[in-house]
Amino acid sequence: YGLDPQPYLETLHQASQSVNIPIVASLNGITDQGWVQYARQIEEAGAAAIELNIYFIPASLETQGREVEDRYLSILRAVKQAVKIPVAVKLGPCFSAIGSMVVRLIDAGADGLVLFNRFYEPDIDLTQLTLLPNLELSTSAEIRLPLLWIGLLSGRVAASLAASTGVESSDEVMKYLLAGADVVMTTSALLRHGVGHMKVLVGGLNRWLAERDLTTLDSVRGRMNQLNIADATAFARANYIRVLQGYQPHS
Repeated sequence: YGLDPQPYLETLHQASQSVNIPIVASLNGITDQGWVQYARQIEEAGAAAIELNIYFIPASLETQGREVEDRYLSILRAVKQAVKIPVAVKLGPCFSAIGSMVVRLIDAGADGLVLFNRFYEPDIDLTQLTLLPNLELSTSAEIRLPLLWIGLLSGRVAASLAASTGVESSDEVMKYLLAGADVVMTTSALLRHGVGHMKVLVGGLNRWLAERDLTTLDSVRGRMNQLNIADATAFARANYIRVLQGYQPHS
């Protein structure tokens, strides 16, 4: 939080007073004191829950994997002690054992996990020889990794799972729900098409359900996670050779 948080807190308060849906506030801090201080202010502003957006790239060659994990856990515990509302953790995909890390976070008090955080990597300007911190919006092709891990974790962990990245159409929404996501998030699609695109996503979801005479999301949520599909190896490396053999070049 290098910027003045007051405009954000005021917007958060106005939103919480104006709509009948829960407002989840995203928090990214730098110092331990900052995480706790802003978490309390966010709660006071009316947020129904907090997402800890721990945007941390361990660039030091001396930093060990356990130190990175412990940093996440320390931030989570400090915030959980400071607020009463639910707290979710937005994870990056680069942990060596994501399942174990998820279990540790839940044991430390995480009410939910968001899979996955999308770190913005720089590009290189070949003319000016400078780094370009340009924003590339996500595409539906990026759904695969979070889809894999939601399918593996669904039904096996005691925390809500939120799917993030790659949601462009209602197809991605349904895939995430079938894999076991409790909620589905999108930003890039709204930046491309405007906030009105939410109606397109919800409308497509409703049509898909109606065509199959389904009336609730619970009837599809997790239907195709690893616990519920006939061939559990489809989520594991045992399916690797079949994937390669089944490749078809695009015409």
